[in-house]
Amino acid sequence: MRIVFFGSPEFAVPSLASLTDSHEVVAVVTQPDRPAGRGGRLQMPAVKALALAKGLAVMQPTKLRDGVVAKQLSALAPDLFIVVAYGRILPPDLLAVPRLGPWNVHASILPKLRGAAPIQWAVIRGETVTGVSIMRMEEGLDTGPIATQATLSILPTDTAGALSARLAPLGARLLALTLPTIVDGSVSLRPQSHDAATLAPPLDKSDGKLDFRHPASEVAARARGVDPWPGATAAVEGDTAKLFVPTVVARSGAPGEFLGLVSEGLAIACGEGAVAFAEVQMPSRKRMPAKALLAGRPIRPGTVFCS
Repeated sequence: MRIVFFGSPEFAVPSLASLTDSHEVVAVVTQPDRPAGRGGRLQMPAVKALALAKGLAVMQPTKLRDGVVAKQLSALAPDLFIVVAYGRILPPDLLAVPRLGPWNVHASILPKLRGAAPIQWAVIRGETVTGVSIMRMEEGLDTGPIATQATLSILPTDTAGALSARLAPLGARLLALTLPTIVDGSVSLRPQSHDAATLAPPLDKSDGKLDFRHPASEVAARARGVDPWPGATAAVEGDTAKLFVPTVVARSGAPGEFLGLVSEGLAIACGEGAVAFAEVQMPSRKRMPAKALLAGRPIRPGTVFCS
């Protein structure tokens, strides 16, 4: 098959690698390079790095709705579009280009968690099971009919980053199993139950602010769900601390109250119970164990952490 692949982050890399083993990837469409890090140096998407390593043609359009990209890709006569965490919505003229349709590898059990950040919101909302869906794309946001799905348990310690690393190869394997049925026309599609749909909107930096008025289980889930980006944050003594590796502990106090150092880390009281963070990063400092941080910067018990 002649395939155009749309994808950007590390999550999409295993799917692209799998496709190049058995199909002709005639183009890879990915997000533009973005400034990253303190120096603001341009960093290419993970998908672009793999595409260049394999000698594939790469496109990084800033616009999709002016008809230019649709015309360029039509000239390639693709059989399929495969879209994996590309990060932008494809307009109708693009969706109509491939002979056998556009197909999406989505990191949730649709119709749950439609949208840009299904992995992060699955963790934040305390889900215990998630997975991957192969969907034929249509104009709505992740509303198309489902070809296949596979489930995966969410571990109590999973961060969004760790869960993504386990879902990515699952998506690639499911795609490899589903493609032959798409090609020979035997694929069986079932419509989604739109009444059961939930949304997983893009994260922004404010989603990382921890609100210790909530129960400890919810605070810990949010901290894991925003790791690695945007990171869980709380204000303390005029600085913004990034907090990592949360564990719910049997302590109590006023919401946001620092309860001291326990074996699991910095213990902070919540609306119900408390959360201990094993690692902390202060401004202009490296991420470090909580004990090491307190050795260089004491924080008195009773100090308040707030959003």
